[in-house]
Amino acid sequence: MWANANSAYVDAPNVPVDPIPEEARPAMSPVRYPTDLTDEQWKILEPLIPPAKRGGRPRSVDMREIVNAILYVVRGGVAWRLLPKDFPGWSSTYHYFRRWRLCGVWKKIHDQLHAKVREADERAATPSAAILDSQSVKTTEKGAPSAAMTRGKDQRTQATRAGRHARTDCRLGSSRG
Repeated sequence: MWANANSAYVDAPNVPVDPIPEEARPAMSPVRYPTDLTDEQWKILEPLIPPAKRGGRPRSVDMREIVNAILYVVRGGVAWRLLPKDFPGWSSTYHYFRRWRLCGVWKKIHDQLHAKVREADERAATPSAAILDSQSVKTTEKGAPSAAMTRGKDQRTQATRAGRHARTDCRLGSSRG
């Protein structure tokens, strides 16, 4: 029925059909997914990745591929076990994600990237002011719907209320909108 139109797919189901010949590709690392790091992004992140443990077994996986796999899972909302086969194994990827989370590597990466973004925006690396906002919503007697909210009584109406608070970096002195 479809044999003529799709013979390339039927005859070789595991061979990807690539419309761009290898010699016509640019000389940079291939970006397979939208979440993959570019060479420029990897140059910024690479020094922030912890080195292999001293005295241990040498790493058998590429750290850039691990970071690409983590970004694929986090950005795509995919389960660890559903990582595509062209990434490192899900257990290795999850191992590095968890270890870096527990050691504070992700916070360090976030803080350094945040400082770079602020400096690129011609602002101080750390904020000098912040905007605080709060919200109060009526709730049941059982309490707040999440641990991020605080619970108490409204003094005027005696209703049980839950409060949520947020802090935002403000753009004082910035010429941009």
